[in-house]
Amino acid sequence: MEYDFVIVGAGSAGCVLANRLSSDPSVTVALVEAGGQDDKLEIRMPVAFAKLFRTDYDWNYSTAKQQELAGRELYWPRGRVVGGSSSLNAQMWVRGHRRDYDQWEIPGWSYDEVLPFFQRAERRTGGNAGGVYGEAGPIHISELRSPNPVTHAFLRACEELGLHRLPELNGPSNEGYSPTPVTQRRGRRWSAADAYLRPALKRPNLTLITGARVERVVFEGKRAVGVEHDGGAQVRARREVILSAGAIGSPYLLMRSGVGDADELRQSSVPVIHELPGVGRNLQDHLASAVYMSCPRPITLTKQAETIGNLLRYLVLGKGMLTTNVGEAVAFIRTAEQEPAPDIELVFAPGFFFEHGLTAPTEHGLTIGAVLLQPESRGRIGLHGRDVVIDPGYLTAEADLRRLVAGLRMARRLFATAALGPYATAPMAPYQGQESEDELAQWVRERAETLYHPVGTCRMGLDEESVVDPELRVRGLEGLRVADVSIMPTVNRGHTHAPAVMIGEKAASMLV
Repeated sequence: MEYDFVIVGAGSAGCVLANRLSSDPSVTVALVEAGGQDDKLEIRMPVAFAKLFRTDYDWNYSTAKQQELAGRELYWPRGRVVGGSSSLNAQMWVRGHRRDYDQWEIPGWSYDEVLPFFQRAERRTGGNAGGVYGEAGPIHISELRSPNPVTHAFLRACEELGLHRLPELNGPSNEGYSPTPVTQRRGRRWSAADAYLRPALKRPNLTLITGARVERVVFEGKRAVGVEHDGGAQVRARREVILSAGAIGSPYLLMRSGVGDADELRQSSVPVIHELPGVGRNLQDHLASAVYMSCPRPITLTKQAETIGNLLRYLVLGKGMLTTNVGEAVAFIRTAEQEPAPDIELVFAPGFFFEHGLTAPTEHGLTIGAVLLQPESRGRIGLHGRDVVIDPGYLTAEADLRRLVAGLRMARRLFATAALGPYATAPMAPYQGQESEDELAQWVRERAETLYHPVGTCRMGLDEESVVDPELRVRGLEGLRVADVSIMPTVNRGHTHAPAVMIGEKAASMLV
């Protein structure tokens, strides 16, 4: 099978590329996805995303033991399904701060230059304050249809502490608080597959190949000419191969194909095609810790969301508790005056969200998570034989722990306000009311988890140590690009679904 373009990964960026490239009827496109179809009810139902974790829809990764996190191996869910992680995520559309893109200092990638690509993707339902969003894009963005009453109390608590109410979270600055914009349509998840891929599959020049785990990129000399997936079958590319397999999958495929640090490749018995030591380096992720409080009123998500009444309300009207994305409101704060932009995100959940939602609560509780937005720690994606090694290097930079502890203190202050205090009467296990600097630091080390935002492992740059250039071409090779969040030099002060879609849009503009 031969096509003009072969895209690896039907996730947030890959779906965009498949749509935009196939809009030219003279071009043939193949989109190769390891997972299967996104036809499970729990994908459509916003609140049910945690039920997809550790299933066949999930790559079910684990990190290496993290020395600074009590030696724990952390679970990293990633979407192994059409739509990728946009079929498993909490649907939060949060671009980040202007500074996130300006600090890259790469021509073509400043905030003002990437903004049109965000807006090309967006369609805001229910208002577009200040023209922040695009008007007619395929990604439907809205506020939750049925927010929890306690979420309104959280927003009042933010006001009580003097934080700034944002009219829209996705303006140039996201410092302040807001309900969470979500990628939903009529109360149902609206993934990248819904927005981009499904409409494009009607075209005869686009082929979707599912259940095909790509093993390597096929090279002739220094030129990528296709990919090989399980069973030895090849999908050939006349023009280009584009890796959109994410911050884990894209560097892993490069290394499995002989592109990376030569010594590491030889140790894993991989013939070296092209030495590029930066592949897999520069891994960053948003680490999160949380404060849990018991709620004396039976109005949280515990046992309420899945009643027959709520199920019928969801199925018939697309409303009710089953439309929640769990993280219903957020506040972006600076923990110190010298911070140039928010360094902590506070995510409010009107329920007990612990261990990725895999631990069912037995009582009503509330969660405020503190998310480290600009980690100074760096990790790596590595290769050990055929296995991928994920080592985020969490908290290897001392300042990261200090900022997270400051975020937890702010969470405690919010729970103590007049607005939120009546809903939060006592610490909820496993949180025991830790308060001092040392106690909170130990709590972070023992309980912090990923917020699912790994980036940076195929870093874009102007320097020779970068993996891709500003046109996303892999340095030293021909016919090969990477287009996903792995190219981000630094992680955004937001969530990574929105920049993944933006990168897909911008990459497509380079090729059509």
